[in-house]
Amino acid sequence: MCHKVHILVEGGIFESTESGPSGAEELAFKFALNTINRNRTLLPNTTLTYDIQRINIFDSFEASRKACDQLSLGVAAIFGPSHSSSANAVQSICNALGVPHIQTRWKHQVSDNRDSYYVSLFPDFSSLSRAILDLVHFFRWRTVTVVYDDSTGTGLIRLQELIKAPSRYNIRLKIRQLPTETKDAKPLLKEMKKSKEFHVIFDCGHEMAAWILKQALAMGMMTEYYHYIFTTLDLFALDMEPYRFSGVNMTGFRILNTDNPQVSSIIEKWSMERLQAPPKPDSGLLDGFMTTDAALMYDAVHVVAVAVQQASQITVSSLQCNRHKPWRFGGRFINLIKEAQWDGLTGRVLFNRTNGLRTDFDLDVISLKEDGLHKVPPLLGSLSIGTWDPPSGLNMTDSHKSKTSNITDSLANKSLRVSTILEEPYVMFKKSDKPLYGNERFEGFCIDLLKELAAILGFRYEVRLVEDGRYGVLDESTGQWNGMVRELIDHVTDLAVAPLAITYVREKVIDFSKPFMTLGISILYRKPNGTNPGVFSFLNPLSPDIWMYILLACLGVSCVLFVIARFSPYEWYNPHPCNPDSDVVENNFTLLNSFWFGVGALMQQGSELMPKALSTRIVGGIWWFFTLIIISSYTANLAAFLTVERMESPIDSADDLAKQTKIPYGVVEDGSTMTFFKKTKISTYDKMWEFMNSRRSSVMVQNVEEGIQRVLTSDYAFLTESTTIEFVTQRNCNLTQIGGLIDSKAYGVGTPMGSPYRDKITIAILQLQEEGKLHMMKEKWWRGNGCPEEESKEASALGVQNIGGIFIVLAAGLVLSVFVAVGEVLYKSKQNAQMEKVL
Repeated sequence: MCHKVHILVEGGIFESTESGPSGAEELAFKFALNTINRNRTLLPNTTLTYDIQRINIFDSFEASRKACDQLSLGVAAIFGPSHSSSANAVQSICNALGVPHIQTRWKHQVSDNRDSYYVSLFPDFSSLSRAILDLVHFFRWRTVTVVYDDSTGTGLIRLQELIKAPSRYNIRLKIRQLPTETKDAKPLLKEMKKSKEFHVIFDCGHEMAAWILKQALAMGMMTEYYHYIFTTLDLFALDMEPYRFSGVNMTGFRILNTDNPQVSSIIEKWSMERLQAPPKPDSGLLDGFMTTDAALMYDAVHVVAVAVQQASQITVSSLQCNRHKPWRFGGRFINLIKEAQWDGLTGRVLFNRTNGLRTDFDLDVISLKEDGLHKVPPLLGSLSIGTWDPPSGLNMTDSHKSKTSNITDSLANKSLRVSTILEEPYVMFKKSDKPLYGNERFEGFCIDLLKELAAILGFRYEVRLVEDGRYGVLDESTGQWNGMVRELIDHVTDLAVAPLAITYVREKVIDFSKPFMTLGISILYRKPNGTNPGVFSFLNPLSPDIWMYILLACLGVSCVLFVIARFSPYEWYNPHPCNPDSDVVENNFTLLNSFWFGVGALMQQGSELMPKALSTRIVGGIWWFFTLIIISSYTANLAAFLTVERMESPIDSADDLAKQTKIPYGVVEDGSTMTFFKKTKISTYDKMWEFMNSRRSSVMVQNVEEGIQRVLTSDYAFLTESTTIEFVTQRNCNLTQIGGLIDSKAYGVGTPMGSPYRDKITIAILQLQEEGKLHMMKEKWWRGNGCPEEESKEASALGVQNIGGIFIVLAAGLVLSVFVAVGEVLYKSKQNAQMEKVL
């Protein structure tokens, strides 16, 4: 039986539940045929009719029987079914009888290209897989979790390009499977949350995607730290109202070209005609939206209509499945379909003529924003979009400009959890006569900084103290962090506003803002006790070595003067001037007199002896010059040593600490200062760490307050940040900073890794810095009463304790002179007695 081309029958096989309403694809199939018939511009002389058969889902035998029934009616093409097993059964029949088989769902295609009568309007998934990989690269993900739905039995075949990524790029991939028997994904989501998997790709249909979003919201996984990519092309049609203000990052693709006015008009008509068949409540779809499957079916009918338009003198025959006699025009008709071009609801429709796949298509990249799903990136005042197509790949429109100029947008009215730690003057309990609650309990530099940040960015916050009282250090034996760093890693808190040092190891697990304070490590030690001048303080202006050298110089000059005076003829004289012919001559510079001349010059008193010869005068002049410099230097220093209280400290630098073991020294346990000494390669600091580590239980302290108390109450040196030392020494005059800075570091606001808040916090901190507010806050909290200036010593009177030694020397000299006089008398008496005996 033959029919003229004026009436053409299209066959549609659709899966549905028993006595259920018509599906979207079936409705779109009818809608497209009715549109073509009403319009008459595409096929003015041809009327399209249809034969629709419904089958139970997964029933491939019934699908084959229905296909044979339709072929016996004489259909030009068969559309559907959608499920892979049923589609394969219908496909084999169409191949055998030469009838085009049109698919709008993804079906795994074998590589031998036996399906020559097959075309698919669904985008080729190998290309879609590359699009997802391009998105991963764009977002700079380094760890990705792929969660796939294996309900179709094809598993990860659709994501081959992504699965190959770890071997080609520096990407860590974790693969998880959605439960097949149930829609309850909470156990899987709980495991993902525990493993801190924040970058997730969900490969599933729109119904499952809707269920996942609901369960993720209940699990607390719809926050700013999570970023989801969905492979379903129907993400735009899901109800996103519950997630708009959650802050979650959600990205997907859309092939429906809704920006085209003609497409929008068709979708509007579709919505009006489909009011009698609203979406199922559990589908997650918004009422009135046209799904991708429906749009693809609409385009598929039109592509076949274009081929019919190009065809001439084609007759449709009744075919029997048991005769294996193919349709003689089938090859020509399928070629016309593969060659057809159509700009439809899903953009341009072009087929690969070899395998019938749709490998050339355009995708819009869409992202969830607070006012709904937007094309990515959304530009203020612009219609620019992010797109992807196989030849040129991902084309994101200037992502940096997409960020709004008002940095408060993403943080406005959000409530953030802030972790901190008690440490003066950064965070302290506020003193008050009445009980305080919440954020009012605290004050300090960090609290003021937090208030300024909140004022600029518009967020609310709740301050809480870190549970274990630690800043955060890595336990190398377990690989676990503690303190505020741990809370940020676990997303227990959103920010850590505290004196938290930016270090290399911390930067690997959390993010930091730009520094709000720069500092270094120094030594806190008690001020040394002053030493009052002793009775022999008059000797202090010159060191013992100098005094010894002066004595030796005096003796040496006396000996030289004695020898030269003996050699020089001008130093000899006639003791009897009345007898010029006397042969007796004398020399005044005996050894004793030479010494007396030196002592007299040193004491600036002179003597009755004066050199006569030029040589001896040279010696005398040089000695006088020497004594002039020595006495002047001595006199210049004498007043300071007699009046100023001397401050002697046993240590003056980190080197002094490292060289001794008498004075114990330590740091705060599990702090950044401890990490510095632990990781350092400098020999001096490494030696200090060995000392501290060997006596860890006795020298380490739990917090800064404990370290300060140990310095005050015992002989202990505390290594901590210079800003803390500056604050403490302004308020306690018994403490001082020893030496300069050991290293250089900075404090920053900590955020979880990948937090969207970090850049906003950084911009706000830079704003505060430029306005001078950071300096003003530091002055407010660091400036103390100060220590009193040292008392002026200008008019202080000298007491016995200052110059008592002079009187001791005087008394000793007098006593010595008495003993010498007695000795002289005895010696002379003995000489006189001997002379009398001789006479």
